[in-house]
Amino acid sequence: MHIHTHGGKRTSLMLQFSAVATLLYIAILLVAGYRAHSLALLSEAGHNFSDLLALLLSWFAVWVQERPADADRTYGYHRAGVLAAFVNAMTLVIIAAWIAWEAIERLRNPVEVHPNLMMVVSAIGVVLNGIIAFVLMRAGSDVNLRSAILHQVGDTLSTAAVLVGGAIIYFSGKFWVDPALSFGIAALILWSSFGIVRETLNILLEGTPRGLSLADITKEICGTEGVLDVHDLHVWSLGSEMRALSCHITIADIPPSESAAILKAVNDRLGKRFHIHHTTVQFEHMECAIQDGCAMPTPECCSGQEAAHSHAHDHGDGHPHEHEHGHMHHD
Repeated sequence: MHIHTHGGKRTSLMLQFSAVATLLYIAILLVAGYRAHSLALLSEAGHNFSDLLALLLSWFAVWVQERPADADRTYGYHRAGVLAAFVNAMTLVIIAAWIAWEAIERLRNPVEVHPNLMMVVSAIGVVLNGIIAFVLMRAGSDVNLRSAILHQVGDTLSTAAVLVGGAIIYFSGKFWVDPALSFGIAALILWSSFGIVRETLNILLEGTPRGLSLADITKEICGTEGVLDVHDLHVWSLGSEMRALSCHITIADIPPSESAAILKAVNDRLGKRFHIHHTTVQFEHMECAIQDGCAMPTPECCSGQEAAHSHAHDHGDGHPHEHEHGHMHHD
């Protein structure tokens, strides 16, 4: 099985550019935060360091995902991006806890800050993080990249808050605004990480992909001409943008050529409505169950059943290519 990702080289270059720009800004934040005695700026340095890790992990994941499937990783390396996104989100939680702790200490022991330097550096950060977020948005939309984009969007908003806070301190002289801003930044970090943690855990635990309903999928399959019933239905994600499905479908006792047409129709429906292009479908014949004297058509009652497996792969032309085979199971 060969699964190709598109635009991997372009995405990799964008991630590398973003990482270098973020590293330079971290250096500026550390120097400025120390000189201005601003916890908000130092918090931003920590936040941007997590961004740097996110960008490096995302770049590594993109590189790994480009590797073809092999005998040991028959589905390829699509989970690498999901793992990177999960690690990114968990680092955000740790950073948020650290910022909140430091903010509490700063409220207990207020420190005079220099708002002019705060405003200059944060203004640079708003522009830089905004540019990086825009670049990454054009690179792709899988969960790996979205985790990195969330880091950047969160940074853009938090640096804008620091800019406003610097202005408040400048005009009012209230230094408690600095740690208060840090609390806001910590809360923003936690909020941005929650959705990524939930989605990546769902993928890693092979839960039903977000936005899909087994009831809707069952109804769609049963709406295919020739399908009598569907059961043992499972749907999961191989990666953030690759879904897989397996199920048993009951059909009449018909020739293999006719069952192949049903299989194609089922795959067309699944691909068009749910973007599911990797399926394994096993056919069970209604007639064999009735002939064996079963009250209900179940596979255990059949002396033999036909299993049809369809593996639809995207070879880069935008159309899934299906491979089918059938075999008989004997009790």
